[in-house]
Amino acid sequence: MLGWYEDHIFPKVLDWATRPLNRDRQHLISQAQGRVLEIGVGNGANFPFYAKSAVEIHGIEPGEALLAEARKFASTAPHPERFHLINAGAEKLPWPDHHFDTVIACLVFCTIPDYQAAAAEVFRVLKPGGALLVLEHVAHKKPGWRRTQRIIEPLWTPLACGCHLSRDSKTVFSDAGFDVSGLNQWQHPKLPTFAGYMLSGRALRPV
Repeated sequence: MLGWYEDHIFPKVLDWATRPLNRDRQHLISQAQGRVLEIGVGNGANFPFYAKSAVEIHGIEPGEALLAEARKFASTAPHPERFHLINAGAEKLPWPDHHFDTVIACLVFCTIPDYQAAAAEVFRVLKPGGALLVLEHVAHKKPGWRRTQRIIEPLWTPLACGCHLSRDSKTVFSDAGFDVSGLNQWQHPKLPTFAGYMLSGRALRPV
């Protein structure tokens, strides 16, 4: 029953809940260039946002049902031959070092089980000077709201299919070796405070 909920109900709820982020997602994805990796493509909702500068787009998704939807969506996207989608998790990426020009992390690091390992893998597969483009919701900067997030989290995480409210992804990316000076933190005005404190921008792998 839980698998059916994760595969068929929650993705539709998530698409509805994240509509206020569509403009931010489009701005993020349109910056991707060269050989691109998108972590956790879900049902492929980001695919229409890729510009021509993304000449080769690889995507991973651990959920088989979502991956099947993403493959159907990719077949109707502009230049569908660019898309190469596989069933995989982010903690052990099946590509060599320095393989990608751009990696996309869009509303996904909140759910990756071992997100520190995933950040290290993203750093490994990026070329020196490559960009990790980020749009994530993270732990709030205010202590009171961080406490609220931690209180809510035990109930929220199973209902939201593994989503965590209180992860400090900026620190995780910094610890993995990224230059995070291009990342900004801000409260989205159209999302609830406990789940709408955002991390966005460009983290670079140093040359």
